[in-house]
Amino acid sequence: MEAYKKEFIEFMIDCEVLRFGDFVTKSGRKTPFFVNTGFYRSGSQLARLGEYYARAIEGAFGTDFDVLFGPAYKGIPLSVATSIAIAKDYGKEVRYCSNRKEIKDHGDTGILLGGPINNGDRVVIIEDVTTAGTSIRETLPILQAAGAGDIKGLVVSVDRMEQGTTPEKSALQEIEDSFGIKTTAIVTMADVLEVLYNKPYKGRVIIDDEMKKAFDAYYEQYGLKKQG
Repeated sequence: MEAYKKEFIEFMIDCEVLRFGDFVTKSGRKTPFFVNTGFYRSGSQLARLGEYYARAIEGAFGTDFDVLFGPAYKGIPLSVATSIAIAKDYGKEVRYCSNRKEIKDHGDTGILLGGPINNGDRVVIIEDVTTAGTSIRETLPILQAAGAGDIKGLVVSVDRMEQGTTPEKSALQEIEDSFGIKTTAIVTMADVLEVLYNKPYKGRVIIDDEMKKAFDAYYEQYGLKKQG
């Protein structure tokens, strides 16, 4: 595992973005872990987050694109922080862009904010966590209407590695198959288990045997099923 992935997992723990216990996802699944990027709240945290996203984007898609699009609302700070990191770390200027939930009819009118999307622009979409692919289905028509050309990829912070709408494919796999969009994540939940299971971090074991049993039970129910 690359060092930055381990650092990112520890960073999520420190920011209380990745938590363990008993939670219910938006889709109604009971889960032993939860990822909430809304807990990145300070300037230094957002700066580091942007650097991790930039590293993942560069590794998966390179930096030869024009626009980094973050769907409202959580995608807005993600796109800003990461476009800054791409400029700083890779010397490449990309425009950040996001959508509004409501179309503005005065001043800076329209549904988009940030940099414009020009005809033929190459776009990378940035999100926090994708569990059902709903956001991408809402985002693509907005980008197409604005004239975007090639959608180079989608990056998320954590791949939950669980079923999407079918037992055989994850939400990210479904996006790749349905829309022909390459996807990547900074880390996967398999990475998280590799780093934290029965390994102390700052004097405590975060994923012990009891928590691992909860993980195993969750993925027994919601993990990907082999076809055939």
